[in-house]
Amino acid sequence: MGEQQQVRFPQEIIDEYAALGVDLPAMFSAGHLGTRMGVEIIEAAPDRVVGTMPVEGNTQPYGLLHGGASAVLAETLGSVGSMLHGGSSKVAVGVDLNCTHHRGVRSGLVTGVATPVHRGRSTATYEIVITDEQDRRVCTARLTCLLRDLPAGEAPAKD
Repeated sequence: MGEQQQVRFPQEIIDEYAALGVDLPAMFSAGHLGTRMGVEIIEAAPDRVVGTMPVEGNTQPYGLLHGGASAVLAETLGSVGSMLHGGSSKVAVGVDLNCTHHRGVRSGLVTGVATPVHRGRSTATYEIVITDEQDRRVCTARLTCLLRDLPAGEAPAKD
C-alpha cells in the first residue's frame, strides 16, 4: 500500500487539536481495521471527507469487492466527518449504517466521499458515495453518529 499520505485538515481544526496536544493524523486515521484493509484518508473536514481503499485484498469469494469492505470505508469516512463536526469536546459513536451496493468491482482503487446530510448538536448524518476508478458509483451509504460529550476534564485520545 505504500506510505500513508498526509491528511489535509482545515487550519482552524489543526489549531484546535494542537492546543490540546492531539496528533490529528493519528486520531482521525482509519484505525487498525482500516489500516489492514488499506484505507487511506486523503482529505478531512466537517463538510467533506475523502478516502481510498484498494479492491485487492478486500474481495469476497467471487472476486468482487466485499460489501463489508465498502461498509468499513463508509463508516470510517462518516465517523471522521462526525468527529470533526462535533469538535474536540465530543466523541462520535456510529448508531446506524446502511449501504446500497450498485455494481461490482474486481480491481483497482475505490474512492469514498462523505458529505453531511445533517449536522446537529447530538447527531450527525453523512452520505458516503463510493466510486471506482472510472467514477462509476459502486455504493451509496448513510451513517448516523451520536455525538457524546467527553467527560469533564478529559481530552480526546492522543493516539
